[in-house]
Amino acid sequence: MKYIAFAFFVFMFSCSESVSDEPSAPHNSAEWQVWAYSTAAPSYIGDYATVMGGDGSVLREGSNGWTCMSGNPRPFPANGWDNPHQAMPTCSDTEAMKWMAAFMSNSEPDMDRDGYMWMLHGDVGEDNLVPGVLSKNDSTPGQFIESGPHFMVVPKDPETLKNFTADFTRGEPYVMFPDSKWAHLMIPVGDYYKYQPESSPSN
Repeated sequence: MKYIAFAFFVFMFSCSESVSDEPSAPHNSAEWQVWAYSTAAPSYIGDYATVMGGDGSVLREGSNGWTCMSGNPRPFPANGWDNPHQAMPTCSDTEAMKWMAAFMSNSEPDMDRDGYMWMLHGDVGEDNLVPGVLSKNDSTPGQFIESGPHFMVVPKDPETLKNFTADFTRGEPYVMFPDSKWAHLMIPVGDYYKYQPESSPSN
């Protein structure tokens, strides 16, 4: 119940946010990356977050304990990402950053509490059931989801999500990577299904 109430809170506040104008700068520049990654969260978080560049350097020091960065695991392109959606930027609190580091190194997450992560630019797609499968051709049939804006809860204890659905077509919070240590709650916001209209609850 607490996650459902939180999902409503997230939806109400995120719907009032608007993405600032894109700078006319090269996409591998600090200016463009700071804009693209920090706008993955509402401005009251993204404007004050630390921003990491595609090469791992700190492009901007933050003041609120959150970190925004590209979440796309593919190599950073020489000319930068084509657009923010392709960059799959994440804005994470300290606990979600611990979870991210563990996920990237396939180690055990060591968290003090649940973590929280914004992805208002969505991501370019992955298998909802199997971690690390980024190609639709290789994914479980019917389980590839390219997402629009969403918020994520990465739990300290994945068992707390065991009663949530893993069906991403219902428009409600759902579990990605169920029955694994990487299980996390996906909370759709805004135009979540714009990249995958066939999975929209209205269809």
